Amino acid sequence: MELTPTEITATPETTTEIAEQQAEHVHTHDHEHGHDHQQAPALNPELTREIEVEVPADEVSKSYKTVVKRYQKLAKIPGFRAGKVPESLVRSKFAKEVRQEVMEMLVSERFRKAIEDQKLRPVSEPQLMDLQLFDGHPLKFKAAFEVAPEFDIAGYDSVRVAKPEVALTSEEFDAELSRVLDGHATVETVDEDRALVEGDWAEIQFRGEVKDLAQTVTEDGLANASSKEPITGEDVLIEVGGKNTLTAFNEALRGAKPGQELKFEVEYPADFGEQRLAGQTVSYDVTVKAIKRKTFPEKDAEFAKQLGNYESWDEFETKLREHASDRKKDALVSRAKDQLLEELIAKYQFPVPEVFVQQQVEARLDRGLRALAQQGMKVEDMRKLDFGRLRTAQRDQAINEVKASMILDRVAEAEGVVVNEEDVDRELLMLSIQSREPLETLRDRLKNDGGLDRIREQMRREKTGNALYEKLSS
Repeated sequence: MELTPTEITATPETTTEIAEQQAEHVHTHDHEHGHDHQQAPALNPELTREIEVEVPADEVSKSYKTVVKRYQKLAKIPGFRAGKVPESLVRSKFAKEVRQEVMEMLVSERFRKAIEDQKLRPVSEPQLMDLQLFDGHPLKFKAAFEVAPEFDIAGYDSVRVAKPEVALTSEEFDAELSRVLDGHATVETVDEDRALVEGDWAEIQFRGEVKDLAQTVTEDGLANASSKEPITGEDVLIEVGGKNTLTAFNEALRGAKPGQELKFEVEYPADFGEQRLAGQTVSYDVTVKAIKRKTFPEKDAEFAKQLGNYESWDEFETKLREHASDRKKDALVSRAKDQLLEELIAKYQFPVPEVFVQQQVEARLDRGLRALAQQGMKVEDMRKLDFGRLRTAQRDQAINEVKASMILDRVAEAEGVVVNEEDVDRELLMLSIQSREPLETLRDRLKNDGGLDRIREQMRREKTGNALYEKLSS
């Protein structure tokens, strides 16, 4: 049970609570027929191992006597002094509890011995089957569990990934600067009676219908074979002649007046930034509502001080360029590292334990739910989510993430990657500051629930991924 390649760093309380509420919502019929409705977690057949265990009858009887004696000493039953409760009464009154303790005592002990004898290393909790436990009779049971896959990572260092060009271009810096200026611009309506000209900002309302390639003939003429949601916008500002404005919009808006209605089509290139429009043809109905004029602040020391602790406009531009460069570098390097992992996942084919996949699905779902909560989604709306569909949607990516973790663990062994305790301490300090939990309290809690080992594992994988990128990128 040592290998746990997941990214869970905290108990997914939100996921559990909402999942339980969802289960209650969809499954509320009475169980008068009395069957146990709890299903055992699925196991990957390729990694499932099964053992059979038998404990002699005399050992079972000995365990029963040990537990019964303890109950005789501790049981408080009216009419009997402490420690004087008859054995027969204990066996009848506490039959269920006694049997449970005997089972836990013998099953766990014998299961451990059996897997040690067979040199097996389970990575999932054992699922007990065909359990037979009666005083005076042999204990028999079967246990099924998953083991870690055996796979070879020979040739991992032959994979190559291109190192991206991370230098910030002048166009990218200008776009960053434009976003800053635009965020502090003032917008005024042009009252004079005239048409839109180059440099004006048109305030428009629009509705766009995406034209499908497949069309059919109806009584009303041509109609799309399938329908897509229209693209709509209210009070949208578009710069006439602006470098980010599509040519079709520039041509349609130039010379138009407020109140005028326009109809035109836009053919979007295949590499257009917005995925749903890339390669599509859209028929637009546009209404010009007003002509606007944008006034931008002066790029001087006074404005720089409004933006932060800057003494001059040059200092602000320098810091803006540094931040933009860092963001670009981080994004491109992260993408390259992901590509490297994808190459390694494709190179090695092996089954993964279902227990790890389910842990990763829950971790992904938990992060998604927390993001929804931060975006303002109410708990009652979360309860209405289809958790079965959400889990299914996460599965493929979860499998790849588990594979990546297992590959990185093997590479870490091959490369001798270790995480220093100083690095762990720094990570815990950051977590303590973020969660506002005292450092030692946090450390003790994580030690007790296994979280500290998971954090150390994740740090080792990140360190291995970084080392691989530096080694295999060119």
